[in-house]
Amino acid sequence: MAFVLGEYPIVGRGAAEIAASVERAVGAGELPPGQLLPPLRELAQRLGVNPNTVAAAYRVLRERGVIETAGRRGSRVRSRPSSTPREWIGVDAGGARDLSSGNPDPALLPQLGPPLAAAAARAAERPTLYGAPDVVPEVAALARAALDADGVPAGPVAVTSGALDAIERVLAAHLRPGDPVAVEDPGWGSLLDLIPALGLRAVPVGVDDDGPLPERVEQALAQGARALVVTDRAQNPTGAVVSATRARELRTVLAAHPSVLLIEDDHGHGIVDLPLRPLAGGTDHWALVRSTAKAYGPDLRLAVLTGDPVTLDRVRGRQRLGPGWVSHLLQDAVGGLWRTGAVDVAAVAASYDTRRAALVRALRERGIAAHGRSGMNVWVPVPDETGAVARLLASGWAVAPGARFRVASPPGVRLTVSPLAADEIETVAAAVAAAAGATVSGRLD
Repeated sequence: MAFVLGEYPIVGRGAAEIAASVERAVGAGELPPGQLLPPLRELAQRLGVNPNTVAAAYRVLRERGVIETAGRRGSRVRSRPSSTPREWIGVDAGGARDLSSGNPDPALLPQLGPPLAAAAARAAERPTLYGAPDVVPEVAALARAALDADGVPAGPVAVTSGALDAIERVLAAHLRPGDPVAVEDPGWGSLLDLIPALGLRAVPVGVDDDGPLPERVEQALAQGARALVVTDRAQNPTGAVVSATRARELRTVLAAHPSVLLIEDDHGHGIVDLPLRPLAGGTDHWALVRSTAKAYGPDLRLAVLTGDPVTLDRVRGRQRLGPGWVSHLLQDAVGGLWRTGAVDVAAVAASYDTRRAALVRALRERGIAAHGRSGMNVWVPVPDETGAVARLLASGWAVAPGARFRVASPPGVRLTVSPLAADEIETVAAAVAAAAGATVSGRLD
C-alpha cells in the first residue's frame, strides 16, 4: 500500500524503504520544505506496518537532517536539507565588491612557502610512518604553552583538520541523534549546518556584544540541552567577545549543569588582541578549539584542541580509526610559524580593528545599529533582509544575507571588512544606510 501525501505516495514495508521514499520525494521537490508528515500511527495503518517501523524510519530521516520533529506539532520536512550548506544562501557578486565571504585579508597572512619547505626538508630526513604520534611534540608543547598563558585549564592536546572537524568530533564523542545543542543565534552558519547533519537539534541562544545571554543559556540548559557551543572572540557574524563579567555569569550558569558538554571556539586567536575569558572548568566534559584559518589562511586546514581527558581520549581514539592523524607536514609548518612569530597579532588585530570600528562608527552616525567588537565582520540588523541585500547589490556591494547565520533571531546582513580600504568606509556606510531603509533596533535577539 501507499500513503499519498499531497501528490506524492509514501511507500515501503521496512524502515529503510519508508525513509528512502520520503528522502527521494524531498530531493525531487515533491515534498516541499515545511511539509507536515503524517503521524506515526496514521502512516503505519495506511502502509500496513507496525508503528515502530515508521518511528524507525522517521528517526533515520532526522539523523540525516531531512526532517525535524517538534513534539506534539509533529514531524516536518526541514526548511533547508542538511546537504544544502548555508554558504549557498547568498548572492552572485558579479561585478560588485564582495563583502560577503568572511575571508581574512590576504595581505595579513604569512608566506607559507618557507615553513612548508622546512617541514618537507625535515620529512625527507625523518619520514613520518605508521605508528608515529598523532600530534607533533613541538606543536603540542607550543599549543599547550599558549593555552596556559590564556588561562585555559590543563588538558591533553589533539590536532584536527580545522575547527568544524574538532567540534564535530567532540559532539559525536558525547551526544546521540536527537540530543539538543544550545548554539548562538545569530551564529556560525557551518555549525548551524553541522548540528542537524549529525541528527542533533539546535536550540538557539541569543547573543549581545558580550557573548551569549546568560538567561537564555540557563533556559536552554534547563530545558535539556546536552551541549553548549560558545565563540569566545570574533564571534561570527556579530563580532561579540565574551567579557570578564559575562564569563563569570556563564560560569555560574554552567556550574549548575555540570553534565552539559561545553565547547569553546576560539577561532579569533591570532587576529584578536582582546583577552580570552575561558569558561571551562565548571562542567565534567569540555573542549576548546583554536583554528589556524583566520590568522594563517583557510587552506592551512589545522586546529588544535584541548579538553578534559575523557573527551580528548574519545576524540583521538576515533580519529585513529579514520584519518589517523593530521599531516605532520602541516603540523611542522604551523609549529614553525608559531615558533618564529610569523604573525604579528597586535598589528593584524589593529588592522581589522581600524576598519571594523570605522565602519561601525560610520553606520551609527547614520542611525544604523551596527555590531562588531572584534574580528573581521560587522553585523547590521535590517527590517527587510532580502530587500537590503538586493539594494546593496544594485549599488555595487555584495553582503552576506543574515539567513546564513540565523535560527530565530531577527534579520540582518553581515559585512566582512577585510577587502575594504579606509577611503571606502564612508561609501559603504552610506550604501548600507540607504539599503536598510529605516533605523532598526540594536538588539540581536
